[in-house]
Amino acid sequence: DGKIYDAYVIYPKNHTSEANFVEYFVYQIMPDILENKCGYKLCIYGRDIYPGEDTAEAIEKRMQKSRRLIILLTQQLINSKEDAYDQHIALYNALIQNETKVILLEMETIGDYGKLQESLRFIIKQQGTIKWKEEHTVHPQSPNSKFWKQVRYHMPLSCWPS
Repeated sequence: DGKIYDAYVIYPKNHTSEANFVEYFVYQIMPDILENKCGYKLCIYGRDIYPGEDTAEAIEKRMQKSRRLIILLTQQLINSKEDAYDQHIALYNALIQNETKVILLEMETIGDYGKLQESLRFIIKQQGTIKWKEEHTVHPQSPNSKFWKQVRYHMPLSCWPS
């Protein structure tokens, strides 16, 4: 199908103390589970987009070469005044062009979805979110936890460990 990545990961890119866990999750836990243990290939901003590349163009190309979009929902993402460019492109591709399936990971309790942009609320109404719960932090590296099984269910069929 011409795709290079199984999923493009969208996450809040602020360097606040709350972002530390999200960045740890994006750069350590997700690659360990989805790439090392399940054989998927992720595209992560900051790891797979190179210095000197036109960022906007690189993001768009990487998304087009991805089978899924994984968006990490956090309070920081919701309360951010400037919408992330990659989030805009992702939602446009998913909703308008109907090209890419979106997987929403609710990393902390969002509560009222009313603050979310309308396109995200629409996707949540259609398919819901996969909620990261505190108990997952005890054994985040277990690909057989309920959370990771739900994520893998929405990923392309490439690995289903026995």
